[in-house]
Amino acid sequence: MLKISDDLYLPESEIGLTAIRSRGPGGQNVNKVSTAIHLRFDIHGSSSLPTEIKARLLQLKDKRISANGVINIKAQQSRSQDKNKADAIARLLKIIESTLVMPNPRKATNPNRKSKEKRLEAKTRRGLVKRSRAKITDLNE
Repeated sequence: MLKISDDLYLPESEIGLTAIRSRGPGGQNVNKVSTAIHLRFDIHGSSSLPTEIKARLLQLKDKRISANGVINIKAQQSRSQDKNKADAIARLLKIIESTLVMPNPRKATNPNRKSKEKRLEAKTRRGLVKRSRAKITDLNE
């Protein structure tokens, strides 16, 4: 059981971990040993997550979450399989923890009179600067 919060736990049976070969430099170790970890977590198939957290997970704009609701994480930073496994699980928990806090709704506001005047004054000043850069013949026409 992985602890997400005080009252929310994620069973390890819902997480699919696969050892794969790492990419990049590393000599013979890369060719012989499967040290990278590919983690798959099905959001829809999870029985331990509440429905509102599942909905927030599916709404996240994250390239690691596929269209059918599966989180795919590949960890290959370390040469140790155990460290990569811990890294992948930590990244999954971080994604889930980000949905635990309900975001504050945005309140629409209108600009006040002073900010409108300030904006128009800046536009006027900018126009004068541009007009001063123009050719003199253009101003007479």
